[in-house]
Amino acid sequence: MISVLFVQPHRRTFVDAMYTTICIGLMAFVFPPANANDKTTEGLKTEVISSVEALKPLIEEMATLLWDYSELALEETLSAKMLSGKLEKAGFIVERGVAGMPTAFVATYGRGKPVIGILAEYDALPGVGNEPVPRRQPRADGVPSGQGCGHNLFGAACVAAAIAVKNGMAENQLPGTIKLFGTPAEETVVGKVYMARDGIFKGLDTALEWHPSDENSVRNQPGRAMNNFEVEFFGQAAHASADPWNGRSALDAVELMNFGVNLMREHVKPTTRLHYVIPGGGEAPNVVPEYTRVWYYVRALNREEVQQYYDWVLKIAESAALATGTTHKVHLITGVHEYLLNRPLQEAIQVNLELVGTPIFTKKEQAFARSIQRFLKIKERGFSEELKPLADEPQPPRGGSTDVAEVSWMTPTAGFSVVTAPEEIPWHNWATTASHGTAASRKGAVIAAKVLAATGVDLLTRPELLKEAQKFFKEASGGKAYRSPIPANQPPPLK
Repeated sequence: MISVLFVQPHRRTFVDAMYTTICIGLMAFVFPPANANDKTTEGLKTEVISSVEALKPLIEEMATLLWDYSELALEETLSAKMLSGKLEKAGFIVERGVAGMPTAFVATYGRGKPVIGILAEYDALPGVGNEPVPRRQPRADGVPSGQGCGHNLFGAACVAAAIAVKNGMAENQLPGTIKLFGTPAEETVVGKVYMARDGIFKGLDTALEWHPSDENSVRNQPGRAMNNFEVEFFGQAAHASADPWNGRSALDAVELMNFGVNLMREHVKPTTRLHYVIPGGGEAPNVVPEYTRVWYYVRALNREEVQQYYDWVLKIAESAALATGTTHKVHLITGVHEYLLNRPLQEAIQVNLELVGTPIFTKKEQAFARSIQRFLKIKERGFSEELKPLADEPQPPRGGSTDVAEVSWMTPTAGFSVVTAPEEIPWHNWATTASHGTAASRKGAVIAAKVLAATGVDLLTRPELLKEAQKFFKEASGGKAYRSPIPANQPPPLK
């Protein structure tokens, strides 16, 4: 009937005309005019991925500047200012100096639910500075620190992803809130710990992160819980040759403590890690040291095991003080949980990794990677372009500890890695610093930003995903409220 009325309008009666009007009205009701809110999730993903592509110059700029700055933990003044400024310029409201740390910030766009967090890191490591060349060569500008963990790429990609998601929200009138957390001092496992303790992550419905790597994969192992602490010993100075009997050696106490801990190693689980350095070991051989300081990390599979071994180490420290006639003081700098994995979020990220694809490297870039491997005398495999599948079950813990774990015990959290360095080169090393200063590594940052942005769209437009993630989180955490490992009133270790 409708087609006849449209083809032969001159034969319409008044009744026919009324019928046509009603039909058109019904069609408009059932099939309303297309607008931004009618786009599919996949269509919106395509948009934000394109938005990231358009932001490539910004990613290049930010990643390069962060590599140039290479600021150490809690000293990332230029880095935090630059990243927060880019977000402010893009339309985010920025709160700086959160949780008592001048280089920590939160950038917010939007309002209402869901509230999606993206975590950004930007601190460097001491002593691993290097020119972006495939051999050991200190930086020409004399900067000794370097991005041996790739946080210059981490911070740049996360900021770009947040801007891309913000652009998609604005253009398509999507409800919700996006928060970019500038989290300093990950290398000392500090920033997110103090931010979590002070409630900075409260109200999040979920959080996303990524990390530079030598493989493309979704994070599927929990890492290790950890306590980071110092023990100071106080003795009495004396002439080491003329009257040593008048002295009480704080260095003897450190050595005795370390000897006890090294004996302890035989009786801990193979998954446990105990390591230390001695930042203060005395001033001169002919002076009995009256002050020494030893810095320890105790790592284990979970908080319960960490606490067990931490208490054991403290008893050894106490015994060392008693045996040497010294006194001692313990300072817990920071502590973290193991990473609480979230399967629904992991699966969503895996889909988006497959959608975006891995970085593809040129022959010249692969030659650079193989040159680094040749210099290090390891297999010359270059950069990996393989995407690893997500295993059905969590994998055994490997690597170290991360303060992202604290966020994962507060809200559903997931992350992934993208290739930014040649296969199997040592991490926290001059070689990774060199790689992370190249255009090849910045390809990984672009891929990561696209995956983060696409997953952000999933969380904004698929309420069932968020519901599944939150259900999984509640079961995995046992419904327990987050409890910080550090004292409530302890200030961040800014000095």
